[in-house]
Parts: sequence; structure tokens; C-alpha cells
Amino acid sequence: MTISRRELIKAGLAAGTAVSVPSVLRAQTASAGARMVRMVKQTDLRVFDPIWTATNITADHGLAIYDTLFSVDSKFMPQPQMIGEWGVSDDKKTYTFELRDGLAWHDGTPVTAADCVASIRRWGEVASGGQLMMERASDISKKDDKTFTIALKEPLGLLIDILADLTPPCLFIMREKDASRPATEQVTTNVGSGPFGFNEALAKPGASYAYDRNEKYVPRKEPSDGLAGGKIVKVDRIIWDVIADQQTAMAALQAGEVDYFELPPADLYSLIESDPDLGLQVLNKLGSDALVRLNFLQPPFNNVKARQAILHLIDQEAFMSIIAPNYGHPVTSIFGSDTLYSNDENTGWYKKGGDPERAKQLFQEAGYAGEKVVILQAMDWSPSKDGSQLLAAALRKIGVNTELAPSDWGGLTERRAKKDPVENGGWSMFITSESDYSLGNPFATPMLLANGDNAWYGWPKNEEYEALRAKWPNVATLEERKDLARKMQGIWWDFVGDVRLGKFVQPIAHRKTLTGLIGMPQLVPMWNMQKALA
Repeated sequence: MTISRRELIKAGLAAGTAVSVPSVLRAQTASAGARMVRMVKQTDLRVFDPIWTATNITADHGLAIYDTLFSVDSKFMPQPQMIGEWGVSDDKKTYTFELRDGLAWHDGTPVTAADCVASIRRWGEVASGGQLMMERASDISKKDDKTFTIALKEPLGLLIDILADLTPPCLFIMREKDASRPATEQVTTNVGSGPFGFNEALAKPGASYAYDRNEKYVPRKEPSDGLAGGKIVKVDRIIWDVIADQQTAMAALQAGEVDYFELPPADLYSLIESDPDLGLQVLNKLGSDALVRLNFLQPPFNNVKARQAILHLIDQEAFMSIIAPNYGHPVTSIFGSDTLYSNDENTGWYKKGGDPERAKQLFQEAGYAGEKVVILQAMDWSPSKDGSQLLAAALRKIGVNTELAPSDWGGLTERRAKKDPVENGGWSMFITSESDYSLGNPFATPMLLANGDNAWYGWPKNEEYEALRAKWPNVATLEERKDLARKMQGIWWDFVGDVRLGKFVQPIAHRKTLTGLIGMPQLVPMWNMQKALA
């Protein structure tokens, strides 16, 4: 008799849920009642600097403790957040911004224009939209303690959209002394001006992190709308519990020891739906695209033929069947499957089931000589854990020397920054994902950069593609931009900047006593949520 993983977990939960949950967690939760929320996030929080990394969990940390100049509402329109008043000169080249009243750092000192200038400059080193802004900027400077300006060499109509964009790394405002570090060096403090303060005393790396309501935070007067409007915190404390084992996390959710489970395994969806105390909710209704990043700097993927081999090798239906069964489908456009710029240019490589024979031939044409291919595998994120296994198996079947490098997601994010050969701790491939929404804007997502050392991990480089991407902000009409998108995609699939695995949505699981969750792409805000006593 074969017992499925779902049946095994269900039996374990029925046999003794409380046994699986740490006793300290049970005691703390019981004493806190409705004023504390416990969340099991998708991975451990290993990096705290949301500019140094674009990983979503660090961006969620940033969203809690920092604030932003602008934010997008539920219709993705930019709205002022820290900004009280702003204006632009008649020639559209000088923007003046004035901070609203009541902004203060968690250490009690006021937020100043100098903090904003330093933060913009640091963010502009790494964010794709920020890089564009810095190229166009002639000066970014403070006028007084509450006012600063951005002067441009030429008009940039997208400037406010760029400042408000929710694609990590987002423009989180830090203290000047923190933001003065280069973006390549991590900020080591967690002092922001946002609606939550990071509780250093309760932080237990690898176990839990605590966020306390910032009682001195002054929210905007507008109602909450997407990431914009008033950030009203309705609980006293939120704790992120690091529970890597999915059975333990599910047991904790059923027992009421945690309130929120960010990435429940797909084979437990029916179990969750059958529990009267639990619910599934899709926060990112636009979904995400799973993709493989390839290291352009090291063999074998410094050879375009080897990259093209992976494009032909991938069986998207197989990957979606393990990453998001019944919640995924193939995607062939670099601009996502449901954006204004999704298109079918140069997609003849796609074949249902993949084409391993063509992939094998391309590896031979690349002169592949048995070099080790190292796949970074995050064991605490199921698309990476399971998808990497499938990817490794497909590569081995066509004779590629493949090795998995398992770690948690935090370990993966640290190792992917290395440009060394694999024998010196480098890497060849890793699976990640990006919001379908963000892929509709090549000046928002870092995934669509191909500017070498300034590109995202993998460091793809293609000057012809980048010349086209540079035209994007200046295109006047939607139809012209769609035409430009087709040309960009045609080149991208020739040099293979990345490889897509499919589009999927992933619902979160929560206890029905937890309400007020805000659904947006990429980020999970913690204000507005509230908890009723069971």
C-alpha cells in the first residue's frame, strides 16, 4: 500500500497536533490573545537590508519598519506617503518635494530631507528604475530640513511611478548615516520611521523575529488603499516564526498557535479548505512567474548555446505540476502572461513536454566537456526545493554533470551574490520568481536587465537589448511600446537572459480569526490586519 504525502501529514496532524508545536510558542500565544499575530513566512529572514537584496521577505521586513516617499494604491497608481506636497517645474526637469509633518525615526529623531537624498542615491545604485533616474539626474539635494529636489537633465515622465514602484528593491527611506553606505554593503541597524519597530531584544535568528506597533507613528489621513493611505496598525505585536518543516507549520496553524502560513504545500489545500477554522486566500491575484537564472560569467552558461539548451530542455507543464498543481500554466513572454506587453515574439523554442534531444545537441554545440553545473536549492521554499530536483534530473538525463547545493533561502541569497567559479563557492543556476505585474515594466523589475555587472544575479549582458530598453521611458504611445516590447523579447530569447518555468498563484493559509489582509503583488503589508478571539 502506498501512502501519499498528504495522507501522511493529515494522519500526523490528527494524531497529535500540539506535540508538534514548540511549548514556548504555545504559551506565548495563549497569553497574547487578540493583540498579537504570529506568522510563518515563506523563508527565514537572513538579510535585513532591503536595498542590498531584492528578496521578498527582506522587502516585507522593510515595509514594516521603513516608510516610502510614495506608494501605489490598489489600482497601482502612485500616491504620496511620506511626502506632503510636491511639484514640478514648467520645463518638467525639476521636482520639489516637501515631507509631511509628524515623521520621526524609531530613535525619536526627526526624518529630514538629507535622509531622503541619501536613501534615493543608495537605492539608485541598484534598482533598475533608480538607475534610470540617476542617469537622467543632474542633481539631488536638500533645500531645507523638510524639502529636497531632484533636478533632471531631461524630462522623465515616469519619475513619480519609479519612486512609488513596489518591485524590490523598493525605495525605503533610511537614516542618512545608514543610507550613506554603498548599496553593496549591508546596513546593520534596523531603525526606520515606519508603522512597526523591530524588536531587537526578542529577535532570535533562525527562530523568530518580533515587530511592535510604533505608537508614535503618524499615519496619513486617507483610508488604507493597497500600499497607500493610512497605515493603521491594529495589533500590538507581530511575530514571524521560522518553521521550516511544513508539517509542523501546518500543525501550528490548525492548533491556533500561529495565525498565518505563507506558503502551504499545494497537496494540503483541500485539507485546509475542509477545516472550518482555516481559509485559503490569494493575496497576489496577478500571480508570479517562476524562472531560472543562469550565471553568464562562468562555464557552461557563459556560452549562449548552453543557455539555449536550457530553454529547450524545460518542460513547463511538469514544473507547474509540482510547483502549483491546478494553479499554474506555461508562460513564454518575458513580459509575463497577463500584462499589456505580453507577446509571442520569438517563442518557437516552446514545446509542450520540452525538447531534451535539442537541448543535448545544443550542449554539444557549446563544446560542453563535463563541467560541473551547481544548482542552488532553497529547502525552505517549495518551488526551489522541488523544482531544483526536477531540473537536476532533466540535466542528468542529457548527460550534464549536475550537483544540487541545498541551503535555506537566506543561504541561497548570500551565495548567489558570488561571481566565483563553482569550485570556489560560485554557482551555475537557481530558481526564483517574479510578480507577473512587475514583469510588465522593464524599468521596474531587475529581472529584465541585461547590463552585465549592473544586472541582477546571473549578470546577463546584451548591448543590443539594452539599447532598446533605454528607449522605453521615451516612447509616447501604448502601441509604440508594444512594438518595442516585441523587439526586446526577440533579442532576449536569442541570448537567453533567463528561462521561464511557468506562471502560478499561491494562496496563503490563515485562521479565519485573522482578517484585514491586504492583497498586493510582491509585498505583504502587516498594517490593517486584525485578530478576533476564537
